[in-house]
Amino acid sequence: MELVPAVLHVDMDAFFASVELLDHPELAGKPLIVGGTGGRGVVASCTYEARRFGVRSAMPMFRARELCPNAVVVDGRHARYGEVSAQLRELFVSVTPVVEPIGLDEAFLDVTGARRLLGSPLEIARALRERIATELSLRCSVGVGRSKLIAKLASEAAKPRVTREVVAAGPGIRVVLPEEELAFLHALPIEALWGVGPATARRLHGLGVQSVGDIARVGDAVLVRQLGRAHGAHLADLARGHDPSPVVAGREAKSIGHEQTFARDITEVDKLFAKVVAMSDAVAEALAREGLAGRTVTLKIRFGDFTTLTRSHTLDIAIDAGAAIAAVAEALLEAVDLVAGVRLLGVSVSALGPRDTARQLAFAFDDAEDAERGATLQASWQEVARALAAIRTRFGKRAVGPVSTLEVRADPPEWWGPSAGD
Repeated sequence: MELVPAVLHVDMDAFFASVELLDHPELAGKPLIVGGTGGRGVVASCTYEARRFGVRSAMPMFRARELCPNAVVVDGRHARYGEVSAQLRELFVSVTPVVEPIGLDEAFLDVTGARRLLGSPLEIARALRERIATELSLRCSVGVGRSKLIAKLASEAAKPRVTREVVAAGPGIRVVLPEEELAFLHALPIEALWGVGPATARRLHGLGVQSVGDIARVGDAVLVRQLGRAHGAHLADLARGHDPSPVVAGREAKSIGHEQTFARDITEVDKLFAKVVAMSDAVAEALAREGLAGRTVTLKIRFGDFTTLTRSHTLDIAIDAGAAIAAVAEALLEAVDLVAGVRLLGVSVSALGPRDTARQLAFAFDDAEDAERGATLQASWQEVARALAAIRTRFGKRAVGPVSTLEVRADPPEWWGPSAGD
């Protein structure tokens, strides 16, 4: 008899803020906000006490302070959150090897094959949640279903509920049995489905479609006509509970990057180049931590009028040294007119693979001088990059770095990263 698939979605509750409370227990019970503390910072995470006032993730920090003036605001510590995330990952793989991380604070687990040893999916979810609470002193919400879609939506239903008056504990675990799927799905708003963003929601609302059940009832033909063949058919399948996407074990990040929103627009070219060096160094540190190197370097620039552009260059070889990444990013920056002033700057590396492939190195720049410089930097800095990673692991990420980044590192940390991309 074929086993019904069993998928868990584990989602940490207010993860960054909860980690801060681990290290600063004196803040327990207070509204706490984690994020960029400058004028253009954003909220990365907040406790449920802060959410009572309407604070939420991705909100501009100035707005969060207006809503909750008594909140304690702290800068984020990405390296610390990464440490705790690694501990979480160890707990997950002790349950099943089929773990698909989604960022630092959530993951899908396929426990279909673990039931004979560990019990029912509900028993597995209970045991895992208790271990997270006991061993890491953190809370999580767990959704259980036979697909990733159902498990993800179930974990949301398991979370605490917040009103202005009170924070109400959620069930912590929500199991959706196969025979309950359609009733569970069809009661949800259309925005709950993957692929329904603001633009799609407006189109569907214009048709009188408010719930997932309405999507199922409106029919495939209408959805395809309004949204296109691929998107319309996709939403129709989801509304019927059909999500064939498997849990992919050990799914790797598509990119690793670092970006900063500045307190004021920067027009000084020298300062922007120093920022690029600092970000490239941070990206190199993250690549070293993950044992990765990449072939594509991307520069992201947002101007004061919020116009955003990206420029990228793909190399013939993979690189992981900060100096080599900076060389490519600087070449990309030189080609951009910066007179309007830069609000946000970012550097990322993609087309990732094991770092051992970062060898023998010829850059594909049209300019032979740039090619020679890039290759020389990568070759000469490979061993240095590994030594830097070892020093930072032992003594902290600020223990050593490029001289040109010293002033940059003293800036208020409005920037988030380095972090894995999608």
